[in-house]
Amino acid sequence: MNFKKSQPVRIVIADDHPIFRDGLRRLLEAEPDLKVLGEASDGAEAVRLVRQLKPDILLLDLAMPKHPGLEALRDLSTGAANSTPVRVILLTAAAEKSQIVEALQLGARGVVLKDSATQLLLKAIHTVMSGEYWVGRDSVSNLVQYLRTLVQSSSDEARQKKFGLTPRELEIVAAVVAGYSNKEIAEYFKISEDTVKHHLSNIFDKLGVSTRLELALFAVNQSLPLKSIG
Repeated sequence: MNFKKSQPVRIVIADDHPIFRDGLRRLLEAEPDLKVLGEASDGAEAVRLVRQLKPDILLLDLAMPKHPGLEALRDLSTGAANSTPVRVILLTAAAEKSQIVEALQLGARGVVLKDSATQLLLKAIHTVMSGEYWVGRDSVSNLVQYLRTLVQSSSDEARQKKFGLTPRELEIVAAVVAGYSNKEIAEYFKISEDTVKHHLSNIFDKLGVSTRLELALFAVNQSLPLKSIG
């Protein structure tokens, strides 16, 4: 339901830094069509205020020590609070694409970087109130298409990650994933078994794994760029 222009947009601010909250409140209350109903210092308090005050917008800090933004968002997307139609805009200093995807899937309507210009935040609030989404510096009208693009680009980036592995080390990982033994790897690449063990030791250190199984799982989960062996 679209908001009526004659009524101010009612907002709750949730951030663990008092100075940031105070500055944000002053900024918002300088606008005639915005009204700050309350402030929270962590996610749990934010959920309580939303249930109690029923604001139109919750400006929610992503990184709070006691109860982070995504946890609060999860609380609001389930249970009794779900009946409260609050539109959540996440405020963050920096956000991984995976966090943005998760936040939007949990029901967030916007993600705004904390170092954004004032006018950008105000524009995000009005865009979200009009029924659309806002991510970074842009409004988003087709959320499904946006998420699909975001997930695809995250996957592409993951495939490009090599975690500091050299081309030869990536070849060794591919051979381990393919089930080759040290002896078979040595024969395949025409190197000694000691050299294979040396490579594996370096690989284990770089990736923080301790067994061949953990290495294989890591390679699959992180979509390491491996060429097929054999």
